[in-house]
Amino acid sequence: MATQPHPSPFLISHLLLLLLALAATSHAGSIAVYWGQYTPEGSLASACNTGLYSYVNIAFLTTFGNGQTPVLNLAGHCDPSAGTCKGLSSDIKSCQSRGVKVLLSLGGANSSYSLSSAADAQSVANYLWNNFLGGSSSSRPLGAAVLDGIDFDIEATNGAHFDDLARDLSQFSSRGKKVYLTAAPQCPYPDAHLNTALQTGLFDYVWIQFYNNPSCEYTSGNIAKLTSAWKTWTSSVKATNFFLGVPASSAAATSGYIPPNVLTSQVLPAIKGTAKYGGIMVWNRYHDEQNNYSATVKSSV
Repeated sequence: MATQPHPSPFLISHLLLLLLALAATSHAGSIAVYWGQYTPEGSLASACNTGLYSYVNIAFLTTFGNGQTPVLNLAGHCDPSAGTCKGLSSDIKSCQSRGVKVLLSLGGANSSYSLSSAADAQSVANYLWNNFLGGSSSSRPLGAAVLDGIDFDIEATNGAHFDDLARDLSQFSSRGKKVYLTAAPQCPYPDAHLNTALQTGLFDYVWIQFYNNPSCEYTSGNIAKLTSAWKTWTSSVKATNFFLGVPASSAAATSGYIPPNVLTSQVLPAIKGTAKYGGIMVWNRYHDEQNNYSATVKSSV
């Protein structure tokens, strides 16, 4: 009897990664989450170990550009200035081994950032490449782990030169590992801060914030404003996939919370037929854990 060849370890590892990625995907699509702003939310590795998420955005690089020294703010998780955030490197690698893409999120609502010129954008891109992506630096805040990409959560400035930043970052993909670009615009279209960047067509995933925006968010019993805005976004912006951004609990946002049963029975059926529907984005890991939001959604569809 002929001996059957054994599958190679390379093939087995890639099949395992595929299965892990599929496990984090449901009929609701993939789930993205923001992690880093609430110490009680637990570790990055524990978030990935739930199997709920396909994407985790580490939030936030709050200060950058215009000659400022970049500042990483991960609340009480660690202190970048003391070098204690380097310990996250093993968590990042653990997440990636499960098929989870881990990105660094730029900006946030309470931050200090701006880009003064195209040259400034290139300088920030170089900093991100060398300190968080595939480049090299003696002062990598998160250690040796190579992140999968950069998320633009730009909620201040007029958006000038963030299109340059997107172009500069995208060019690093030619050096080997793809650099994913994602963005979290507000649901009123066009976004006041990200429109120019989004018009480059370089973003892989766009998770639109359908909360804290009464003009285009869900209100009790009414999904019309949300679905109208969703159609506008998906027909006006070029991206690989679009995600519905939701607060993980009523405490996570001022307005726009969608109860899980409403999300799965009313909202998702109205939008997930969109050709580029990717899933949902939840703000944030702490509130998601407290409210069991993502787990409830995944078990309901």
